[in-house]
Amino acid sequence: MRLLAVLGVAILTTWILAARSMGGMDAGPGTPLGPFWGFIAGWVLMMSAMMLPAEWRFTLAYARYAREESPRSPLALSLAAFVFGYLLVWSSYGAIAWLLDGLLRAFAPAALAWDAQGPRAAGAVVIVAGLFQFSRWKHACLTHCVSPFGFFMQHWHTGLAGAVRLGATHGLYCIGCCWALMAMMFAVGVMSLYWMMVLATVMFIEKTAPARWRIAPVLGCALIALGLWIAWDPASVPGLTMPGSVGHHAH
Repeated sequence: MRLLAVLGVAILTTWILAARSMGGMDAGPGTPLGPFWGFIAGWVLMMSAMMLPAEWRFTLAYARYAREESPRSPLALSLAAFVFGYLLVWSSYGAIAWLLDGLLRAFAPAALAWDAQGPRAAGAVVIVAGLFQFSRWKHACLTHCVSPFGFFMQHWHTGLAGAVRLGATHGLYCIGCCWALMAMMFAVGVMSLYWMMVLATVMFIEKTAPARWRIAPVLGCALIALGLWIAWDPASVPGLTMPGSVGHHAH
């Protein structure tokens, strides 16, 4: 119960920090990512806020197994190593996204220009995320992401290095499951608290709801519809900030 309380405080703290650092900074689709290290710091904070609620079962399961295996080892240190490995992998995802964003801005600026191909590009990313919900890859990675017992039985490693490796391995499965959903953040506004909360809720439901196997295709259909909506009439999409109108959401 103590660890669950600590986890709850961590989730609340990360959301408060994210709200304070991102508030008023949503410039909509194609939001500039800024300097690399500033973006990575914000990305890690955002990942922590979005993923911790969906990962509470894995965190508690890891703590239980680590305590049983090495009762005299500092549990806090092992947990920190596990979380570090997880966030390290997601930081790499963010770094690749930052690099791709820079390449697009340099060689295909029309893809991000809202008055050119921006709406269709943003809609296409969301549609791809919807189509991915029906893939075998999604199903396989989601299977690993919803079963702590099966994951730790298959991948368990001892010591702090093992904890980092476990966290990184779980992070890779998590990316395999959620990479397309997270790519949506760049399409609809990487600094948007609204879409951050929407996607965090979606991932939480996918990984914890009893009917999760039926949820993925339903979400896929919803995302495809949303992508078409963004492509053809973005100004009418609730919560979508139009580029050039920072702080004013479309209605």
